[in-house]
Amino acid sequence: MRIAVTGRQGQLAMALSERAPHDMAIIPCGRPDLDLTQPETVYRCLQAVAPDLVISAAAYTGVDRAESEPDLAYAVNREGAAAVAQSVAALGIPLIHISTDYVFEGTKSEPYDEDDPPLPLGVYGASKLAGERVVRATTANHAILRTAWVYSPFGRNFLKTMLRLAKDRPTLRVVCDQVGSPTSALDLADGVLAVARNLLQRPREEDLRGTFHMTGAGIASWADFAAEIVAAAGRHGGPGAAIERIASSDYPTAAHRPANSILSNAKLGRVHGVYLPDWHQSTNTVVRWLIAADTLLEEDA
Repeated sequence: MRIAVTGRQGQLAMALSERAPHDMAIIPCGRPDLDLTQPETVYRCLQAVAPDLVISAAAYTGVDRAESEPDLAYAVNREGAAAVAQSVAALGIPLIHISTDYVFEGTKSEPYDEDDPPLPLGVYGASKLAGERVVRATTANHAILRTAWVYSPFGRNFLKTMLRLAKDRPTLRVVCDQVGSPTSALDLADGVLAVARNLLQRPREEDLRGTFHMTGAGIASWADFAAEIVAAAGRHGGPGAAIERIASSDYPTAAHRPANSILSNAKLGRVHGVYLPDWHQSTNTVVRWLIAADTLLEEDA
């Protein structure tokens, strides 16, 4: 199986290359060959790669920056998504499109399921929702996978930031009134590839298409997540720090975040048979990886 992945340096793109089994060739496609802000490059690149399936993983992910760069956010997350969807439709192959918990406003008292009406709080979530809608309108042969709170040994993410800060600060102030499900990009890659296999091997099963939620099992606040990161670091000889739990109002940001980012993964398990591991064990795995290769801690800024 030949699987093209938009983006080369993103957490998921790198994790997919790390986790792909021997019968799946991961082909990262990124700038300048494939540039989501230059839609004409998308079909040309994908046609040349000749994949069996495309994973649309590249996106504009600067949540706060999007508030001052809405045109760029929409150019990547809507127009770029449209170019990918149009290309796979022309090639007659399946598409897996990665989306986000930020399509929801976060006021629900229970986990969000796929049928809950989206209502994003900021430009980033709105642009990702626009991308979802254009995918649905362009090709029926798709699976939209919403995920949340992604971390990994690669790139920039919350876990690596906490480890870096813990090296220099005795106390870390972390928000405790936003909850979600931390998701290892390594686990996410395993789940995405399982969905890809289902789409390719069972092309006539419509239930496998549509929108699904895919996050790590379990629930945490950002402060809970930080505490587990520091605890795992201590188990593996890494840096330690105390966690001071603060309210979101004590850490103002340009974009509002949903207070509840918990996504129900029940449909994903029922339809695709995919279940991601509990976030505690996966956090320990990634922390152990980073402690063993200390220079990786410096990549986050």
